[in-house]
Amino acid sequence: MTLDRVVWSMLQEAMAVYRDSPRATAWLRSHAERYTEPVRIAVAGRSKIGKSTVVNALIGDEFTPQSSFVWYRGATEPRAHVFSGPGRPHEVTIGRRGSRNHVETGQVDRADRVVVEWPARSLRDVVLIDTPAEATPDQVLGDADALLYLMRHVQDEDLKFLRSANDHPIARNAAVHTVAVLARADEIGAGRIDALSSAKQIARRYRRDVAVQPLCQNVVSVAGLLAVAAKTLREDEFAALRALSSLGREELEDHLLSADRFVGEQFPLTMEPAVRQALLERFGIFGVRLVTALVRQGFDSQVKLTGQLVQRSGLGELRDSIAVHFTERREVLKARSALLALDVVLRMEPRQQARKLVTDLERVVASAHDFRELRLVAALQSGRTKLPTDLQGEALRLVGAEGTAPAVRLGFEYEPDAGELREALLDALVRWQARALDVHAPNDHRRAAQVVVRTCEGLLPRFG
Repeated sequence: MTLDRVVWSMLQEAMAVYRDSPRATAWLRSHAERYTEPVRIAVAGRSKIGKSTVVNALIGDEFTPQSSFVWYRGATEPRAHVFSGPGRPHEVTIGRRGSRNHVETGQVDRADRVVVEWPARSLRDVVLIDTPAEATPDQVLGDADALLYLMRHVQDEDLKFLRSANDHPIARNAAVHTVAVLARADEIGAGRIDALSSAKQIARRYRRDVAVQPLCQNVVSVAGLLAVAAKTLREDEFAALRALSSLGREELEDHLLSADRFVGEQFPLTMEPAVRQALLERFGIFGVRLVTALVRQGFDSQVKLTGQLVQRSGLGELRDSIAVHFTERREVLKARSALLALDVVLRMEPRQQARKLVTDLERVVASAHDFRELRLVAALQSGRTKLPTDLQGEALRLVGAEGTAPAVRLGFEYEPDAGELREALLDALVRWQARALDVHAPNDHRRAAQVVVRTCEGLLPRFG
C-alpha cells in the first residue's frame, strides 16, 4: 500500500478512536479534508521582502497586499471570504484599484484570514498562502504543506526561521519541504544590467552553503517586480516601452540615473510624466533599463518580450522548483502534514485505544521509503553523507532530487520509450546493488545505496 493510502487509513482510524472528543474530531476532520486538496504553499519572509509581489507573479494577476493571511485557491468564478474568529466567514467583494484586484475587507471589522477563489490555471495544483511579516513560524507552517521562504541575503534571523520548520521530530525525519528565494534579485547587483546574472550566481553559492543546504531543497533568485510585470504586461505599457527603446541607449541611460530625472520635464521624448511614473512603479528603473535593451535586441513583440522577462526574472526557475519539489511530491507532503497532525492529537489526548496508532505512526515515519528518499536527499545535499563524485549526482537524481518522473530520475533529456527506460533502470539497479553489497564501502555509502536500490525496485514494475 502506498504511503498516502497508509496515512489516510490512519486518519480514519484516529477519527474512530477519538469520536467522543469534539476537539480532536474537528482537528482530524480538517486534516482529512486538507488531504485531498492541492499542495498548500506558504510564502514567508521578513517585512517588505516582496512576498505579495512573488505571489502575484505566481498567480499571474495582481492583488493589493493585505495585512492578514491571504489564501489563493483555484476556482471557476472569483469569490472572496473573510474569516474572523470562530464564526461563519463573511463573503466580500473583489473590486479594482487601478490595475490591481482588491478584496474589500473593510466591510468586516477584523480579518484573521482572507480566502480568495480565483480562476487561474496556475492555482490548479497549489494553494498559495501570503503571510504577514509578523507571523510566527508556527502560524506560517501550521496550515502549509510546503514553504517558500524569501530573503535578500541569508542572515541569522532567516536561518533561525528555516530551522524552526524542522524542529519537530517527524519534520526532521521527513526531511525538508522548503525552497529559499533570493527576492528582489534586481537590487542585488545595484541595478546593473547584469544584476539578475549576479543574483543567480549568489543563489548557486547558497545551494552549496553548509548552513543553508540542510534547511531547504533549493535556492533560486527572483526579481518579483519584473516577474509580475511580465505576466500582466498591457498593450499600452508595451507601446510606451517600445517608444522609450527608440531613444539612444546613452541618452535614455542618462535619464535613468534617478526616478526624478526619468519623470522630469526635460525628458527627450514626448511622453506624459504620469505614463513614465506608472512605468517606474510597475518595472522599477532596472526593469525599464532591461526591457528597453531587450526590445533593441529584437524582442520587439509583446509575446517575445514577456517570454524573455519570465525567463530572466527567475519566475520560470521558481515555477520549475515548485513543480519538482512540491507538486510532484504532493502525496508525500500531504502524508507528512497528516502525520504531524496525528502526532498532535496523540500527544495532547493520549489514551489506551490509541497505542496502536502511536506504534503505526513511529513505524511509518521510520520506514516509509518516500521519507527515506527525502532523508537521503537532505543527507547528500548537507554533506552528512558523501558519496564519490561520480555517484553523488546519480544518487540524488535517482531518488528524485531533480524530479520524480521516471525519465528524469534516469537522466533522460528526451522522451524515451518503455524499453529504453527499462534498460536504463536495470543498468542502474545492478550497479547500485553492487554498491549496496560492497563490504569494503563505508556503512553510510551502503545505506545510501540501499535506498537507491529500493527506489529502482519500486520503479521496475511500471515497465513490465
